[in-house]
Amino acid sequence: MAHHHVTSADIAIHGDHLDASKTSKLKSVALTLAVLGTAASVYLLFFAPEKLRGPFAYSWLFAFYYFLTLSIGGVFWTLLHNVSNSGWGTSVRRTFENLGSTFPWVFLFGTPLLFPKVQVYLYEWMNIHNKAPGAVKEYLHHHDHLLYNKYWFMNQPFWYGRVAFYALGLSTVIYGLRKLSTAQDTDPKPGTSRLLKARFHSTYTLIIFALTITFTGFDFLMGLDYRWFSTMWGVYLFAGTALNSMAVIVLVCTWLKSQGHLKHVTGPEHFHIMGKLMFAFTTFWAYIAFSQFFLIWYANVTEETSYFAIRNTGNWNVAMYFLVFGHFVVPFVVLLQAWLKKNPKLLSIVAVYTLCMHALDHYLITIPERGVSLGNIKPEVFGDIQVSIPGAFWGDILAFVTIGSAFIFFLLRALGQHSLYPNRDPRILESANVSN
Repeated sequence: MAHHHVTSADIAIHGDHLDASKTSKLKSVALTLAVLGTAASVYLLFFAPEKLRGPFAYSWLFAFYYFLTLSIGGVFWTLLHNVSNSGWGTSVRRTFENLGSTFPWVFLFGTPLLFPKVQVYLYEWMNIHNKAPGAVKEYLHHHDHLLYNKYWFMNQPFWYGRVAFYALGLSTVIYGLRKLSTAQDTDPKPGTSRLLKARFHSTYTLIIFALTITFTGFDFLMGLDYRWFSTMWGVYLFAGTALNSMAVIVLVCTWLKSQGHLKHVTGPEHFHIMGKLMFAFTTFWAYIAFSQFFLIWYANVTEETSYFAIRNTGNWNVAMYFLVFGHFVVPFVVLLQAWLKKNPKLLSIVAVYTLCMHALDHYLITIPERGVSLGNIKPEVFGDIQVSIPGAFWGDILAFVTIGSAFIFFLLRALGQHSLYPNRDPRILESANVSN
């Protein structure tokens, strides 16, 4: 429970606003790194020698999708809170919304993936299509029957249309819900009308979220090898997204409390609940990961097994084994402890750890394809097929720091725009006094 019973006298009349001076330096550093990194990345993606452009395209995709999952996760928790009519989450709902509001900005970093100069290294199916402009289906019918059968989905106009849907659809969802929420802060008679509107609009828009997390995974990641497929892929990505976006929420709430914010409205019980959600999605991720592996192993279909064959070549198998224990066993055992989940600082350490494991997970999704794909697409430039490209990890670091800095900047910017919790929400006292 909270340290004492919270009453309306404990709730700030004008809300709880972040002092700009506390974040100005960090925002400046993050923005500077993002701008400089973006400038360097534009050069490496479009103007550098081909030997550099190809590997860096994979670096950019890895970093982009990693941070995209964290933003999408913020939208998910906002939608789930509204649909479930959650009482406990009212105190931290604004953090859900602020994290989700970074989605449109993070998605902008996917813009390079729309250009053929970058696509040529990532998506072999697009290169095959480009061999016969104007007569694609006929060409595929005679030269690649597998891709011909997938033409209804894997064609460039539909691909670009889907990308536009992801960007506009989920951006509209989170913008509308956040605006509805923040308008309540200044309403002299807030009532429950906005809560009911948010709940209603969060029901059907959950479909947009589900389509976005599933099909961005198909179009940006699974499309790296058009022959490979998995019926578990969308759920696998969703599990990691939900887990690690909650880890970010834990870190943000812990930091805000350390700065004197969220006073009275969040306490050990809120962190206990967030810790239990992290535990639940740690287990769910492991279940989906095992199910995907087991189904592919049992069926033993060449088009499916290629994914694990590549990641069990060279030293990638060491990282895959570490992922099993690091992403599941360790956090599973640690998060079983109720006392730890109630301690914000200790739970934050676990949150940082899971985010590192999430980075490893997405690194293994994207980067092992680099040597194989580049060797197939441009053998005259990149040489024989190989499991890794020496020195390419520097590009991975640059891309990760660049998009990560931008993500931090936009998150801090969102935190400073409105009250850090919905102080005029009728359920704020219920949430502040939650006991579980």
